[in-house]
Amino acid sequence: MKETPVSPDETLASMEGVITDLFYWVSIALMISIHAGFLAYEMGASRSKNVLAAAMKNLLTFAVVTATFFFFGWWFYNAFFQFPVGAIDAATAALPWSDDMGPNLTSVTGIFWGAFALFAATTGSILSGAVLERIRTSAFLVLTTVLGSVVWIIAAAWAWHPNGWLLTEWGWHDFGAAACVHLVAGAFTLGVLMNLGPRIGRFVGGQAITIRPHNLPLTMLGLMLIFIGFFGFLMGCVVYTNTGYLSIFGNPTTLSAIAFSTLMGLAGGIIGAYVSSKGEPFWTISGGLAGVISVAPGMDLYHPALAFIIAAVGGMLIPHFGRMLEKFEIDDVVGAVAVHGGCAFYGLVVSGFVLWGYPNVPIDGFGTPPEVNPLGQIGGAIVIAVLGFVPGYLLSLGLKKMNMLRIPAEVELAGLDLSEVPATPYPEGIPITTLKEQDAVLASDDSFDPTDQEVTV
Repeated sequence: MKETPVSPDETLASMEGVITDLFYWVSIALMISIHAGFLAYEMGASRSKNVLAAAMKNLLTFAVVTATFFFFGWWFYNAFFQFPVGAIDAATAALPWSDDMGPNLTSVTGIFWGAFALFAATTGSILSGAVLERIRTSAFLVLTTVLGSVVWIIAAAWAWHPNGWLLTEWGWHDFGAAACVHLVAGAFTLGVLMNLGPRIGRFVGGQAITIRPHNLPLTMLGLMLIFIGFFGFLMGCVVYTNTGYLSIFGNPTTLSAIAFSTLMGLAGGIIGAYVSSKGEPFWTISGGLAGVISVAPGMDLYHPALAFIIAAVGGMLIPHFGRMLEKFEIDDVVGAVAVHGGCAFYGLVVSGFVLWGYPNVPIDGFGTPPEVNPLGQIGGAIVIAVLGFVPGYLLSLGLKKMNMLRIPAEVELAGLDLSEVPATPYPEGIPITTLKEQDAVLASDDSFDPTDQEVTV
């Protein structure tokens, strides 16, 4: 029997489908290096007595958020892009038992879902670093599930869906997800930190005491891995078509534009943070992350030189954001609120003025959105910050009232690895750093009372 010949058009359509799948498949693989980076970053930032607890928390973040994002997170994205609900009927295809959420060989849903699941897990990793060394694992998993599979995806539905109300009503533009990933996670984290309280010994007599990471080189290596992963993250922010690339909002763009802004953002942020922190290594390398986040809202449109300047200012700001939090005795171990929350807000405000008047493309069924404008960008940033902060604060407050948020003081002093992980990170007996000795001094100091730290026992 003769086979029916395949037309050139059918062959081309098949190839285009394969290339689309491969594009997002690669972005997922690269984004996993973000989580490898966060794991190394947080292990290095912890003291040696908490290394494995930090690692396990990152592994569980990845696993728990991926699972919960399948069962209900993806539904929120498809149901809530109009305010306050409006589009729930359109989300039936995202229910876990629908045909689109199974092994459908003709659908790219799994590829898109996978990319968004990795975005969701990233928000949990942002929270994870800030709350190191004193949160209960169970409480953290509750918080990261709500952040990664409910709060962030509602923010994405409003701020990142191609029909999201911030775009259709306010002219919103945020190519690189500065708001719905970084700002919402930073604001949620701030709410949690206000209830969690600082590590024992972090603030004594109203003075901030530096608790140094046990392995700063590992922390710096972790951030370099995050930089690699950001190229996958930004691939996931692009809509690939056979005729070119679009932003999530339908504006034409190119990978060339994204490469310029990403690399100049990394360079500008590192240099800015180096100058501002007077060469302090942790803030300097964190400046790379700050720089990319600062240019994320308009990185598809910025000139490379402009991206460098915006990023350099963002890098300069983060040490000041960190010191501002210290004045309120908020203990953010890795500077997540400053880097992710502070720089995202700064970048969104700047983009409103720099991109003022840039036209948005028409949307089927919604007409032509307003042009990019300062009120839309600033107003949207405030909306997303409130959306993140309120549930983070209220949920952590509830856990605190039930004595479920924080580990007991004696466990914190001894180290979480002893109580929560059935293994030891350094079986050969690598010497414990002076940081553990510092804990012992603080614990034996008559003027220091651990109960003043509001630790739930």
